[in-house]
Amino acid sequence: MGDKDLIRSDYEYMKFVKTQEKLKTSVWSCRNKKSENELGIVKWHAAWRQYCYFPTVQAVYSAGCLDDIKDFIEHQMERRR
Repeated sequence: MGDKDLIRSDYEYMKFVKTQEKLKTSVWSCRNKKSENELGIVKWHAAWRQYCYFPTVQAVYSAGCLDDIKDFIEHQMERRR
C-alpha cells in the first residue's frame, strides 16, 4: 500500500466516512465527530471536473474546519490523478 492509498479522513472536529464507491470516484459523508450528524458530502462534480463539498445542513464553519475540508478534497484529487 503506497502513500496514494492512505486517506486522512479523521480531523479534530469532523471525520469523513466513505458512503459510496463508484468506478473512478467515491462519495464521502462529512460528519461531526461529537454528534455523528452529517454536515455535508464530498463527491465528484463532473461540471467542474473535481471533488467538491456539498453542505446538507445549514452550519457555521471556522477557518480551521474549512481548511480540513480543503485538505480532504485535495487528498481526494491527488488519489484521482
